[in-house]
Amino acid sequence: QVQLVESGGGLVQPGGSLRLSCTASGIIFSITNMAWYRQAPGKERELVARISDGGNTNYLDSVKGRFTISRDNAKKTVYLQVNSLKLEDTAVYYCNAGSYWGQGTLVTVSS
Repeated sequence: QVQLVESGGGLVQPGGSLRLSCTASGIIFSITNMAWYRQAPGKERELVARISDGGNTNYLDSVKGRFTISRDNAKKTVYLQVNSLKLEDTAVYYCNAGSYWGQGTLVTVSS
């Protein structure tokens, strides 16, 4: 049974930072491409960042330079460091491994 468990969301002021974590089980993590998506209220889910099994990364243009995706294969965990947060970053952030999704973690940016 595949499980992706996210954590690290919360309420933060504009300009603040958070580190989101997603720990996987039931998959061979080291050979799995991982990604973070987000869905804001009333909007479609969008790809924020992805990291290949080899460590190559891609980012949504609007988060480049502010967000960093990384992985720790020994811990079967993928991270999303989110810095310089903006109001428009408010969303539920989901971890993804192919056809598998986590339950999401809410990031709220508000003054």
